[in-house]
Amino acid sequence: MNARFPETMPALRKLYDKPGLWLQEDTPLPRIGPREVLIAVTHAGICGTDRHIYEWDAWSKSRVAVGITTGHEFVGHVVELGSAVTRAQIGQRVSAEGHIGCGVCQPCRTGNGHICERVDILGIDCNGCFATYVAVPEENVWPVHPKIPNHIAAVFDPLGNAVHTVMAAGVSGRSVLITGVGIIGLMAVTVARAAGAGLILVTDRDKRRLAIAKKIGADHVFEAGDDTWPAQARQLTHDQGPEVLLEMSGHPKAIRQGFTALRNGGTAALLGLPAEPVALDLPNDIIFKGATVLGINGRRMFETWYQMENLLLSGRLELDDIVTHTLPMREFEKGFQLMQSGEGIKVVLEMPETDVGAASGTLETVAAS
Repeated sequence: MNARFPETMPALRKLYDKPGLWLQEDTPLPRIGPREVLIAVTHAGICGTDRHIYEWDAWSKSRVAVGITTGHEFVGHVVELGSAVTRAQIGQRVSAEGHIGCGVCQPCRTGNGHICERVDILGIDCNGCFATYVAVPEENVWPVHPKIPNHIAAVFDPLGNAVHTVMAAGVSGRSVLITGVGIIGLMAVTVARAAGAGLILVTDRDKRRLAIAKKIGADHVFEAGDDTWPAQARQLTHDQGPEVLLEMSGHPKAIRQGFTALRNGGTAALLGLPAEPVALDLPNDIIFKGATVLGINGRRMFETWYQMENLLLSGRLELDDIVTHTLPMREFEKGFQLMQSGEGIKVVLEMPETDVGAASGTLETVAAS
């Protein structure tokens, strides 16, 4: 470690086996390996996964080790390079893919690292980015285009989920049904519109989110509690049903209704994670329909990232109504409360400013701006 770096840093950690996160001011700085880079984090997004860890539900208790630094969505600047790093540069503004593949399993070796058999996830399996510094492998680093602002670069992870889902399904010129407009579902609305969807239908229980979906590109919205919406969706698509289903809710009833609405020969891309087993009418809703069903996990490395950057630079994505709040790191409790209450949709935390040592031996201040 460069002597100019502090030995400790503030970080949000899961210190105890109970709900909450704790700000530990004296967390040891990450030590990088030969092929890793150290990044001074400026902004980090609060994800639904982080909320699970904060609330300490059954999934997080079984998956996350007490003591870990959380967070996996971020942007920052490279401040130190491992001895075998060849491409990253000191001072470079970067984000990173939070799924760290093993590089040697069959999926990784065939270009499918997003479904690595032994994946480590930043902030879940290894220390994450809710801190002033984070260490990641060089191959996971993504240089951020100068025209993309920090509060957007900090949410590449969920935006990439939306882009992956939309692009895998193929929406250009087609009618699209999106079930569930949480953070990623709303992002899928604007991505689908930018990608040339012919008609976008949306269903959710939250009236505010339905209004946002309509504002950013949905043609028709339905309240999920109204059981007539699948029939309405079919009527709006020449009594055929939508050609594409993007399932973002993970809710068993919404999944079943989505497949009921889907037309014969349609494509369903499933990203939402149900908390319980889901019973489907396989013969009538999938087999006899000749439906194509796609499971979506993470982001394709790095095809999705190139698509995401191109869409952002096109100016066609509407994200201002989705990234609703930016707060100082030390107000993280408020950030989680905003998401729990529904007042906030996507919340980004600003990290404290850090004095970092560059490879040249000089000091520069990386500001959270």
